[in-house]
Amino acid sequence: MRALIQRVSEAAVHVDGALVGQTGAGLLILVCAMEGDTVANADALATKISKLRIFKDDAGKMNRSLVDTGGGALVVSQFTLAADTSRGNRPGFSTAANPAEGERLYDNFANTLRGLGIATEQGQFGADMKVSLVNDGPVTIWMDM
Repeated sequence: MRALIQRVSEAAVHVDGALVGQTGAGLLILVCAMEGDTVANADALATKISKLRIFKDDAGKMNRSLVDTGGGALVVSQFTLAADTSRGNRPGFSTAANPAEGERLYDNFANTLRGLGIATEQGQFGADMKVSLVNDGPVTIWMDM
């Protein structure tokens, strides 16, 4: 599993002009299931992200996790995170999981976050989404699991 994590003050996702998910202070998590990924990968990534200490403590140090702060998460499927740009000018996406498996692992990832007590909303898998955010910091982290 691959994720791009952004610490946000707020984030929202719209499909066809309708709001489908949002969060206040917390994380916007763009996630991609890669070929060969399993439920164990999705669970491990969600658990790691929930404990990642990237929120400020009272001294202004990044010492608190999403669980510690009680923040929310907006999880958006993003198969383009699998882009291979090593040859030519057109990215290849053959390392992404097939759509059915990608959706299953994406849903599992979000459900694992929920199970960890994190208020989690989702975008719409496979849709043309409009994502807006206010990046806090900015703090943006790439993760592979």
